[in-house]
Amino acid sequence: MAEIIPITGPVMANIAISVVGIDVDWDVARDLAYTIANRYDEEPMLMSWFDKATGKFSPSCCKCEMNDGPAWEIYGKNHGGRYRISVNDDAYVFIYS
Repeated sequence: MAEIIPITGPVMANIAISVVGIDVDWDVARDLAYTIANRYDEEPMLMSWFDKATGKFSPSCCKCEMNDGPAWEIYGKNHGGRYRISVNDDAYVFIYS
């Protein structure tokens, strides 16, 4: 009888940033997220992102929502995402490899 070995991959770190006292736009949120990802990886690559206020996300070819969440987020997880960085309660989300 064959032994069933669970397949486990790297777990994505969920990082939350809360900024108070200044307005945070997409550029500020992206720079904050990059700074954190860069602290743990010399060359972080942005795999996917989401801007709640505008409803925009990337990759934009992902238009559906799946059982495990929005397609852009699943794309980021399945393409090497190691850091899910949320700014101000998911106002902006960035997934870096």
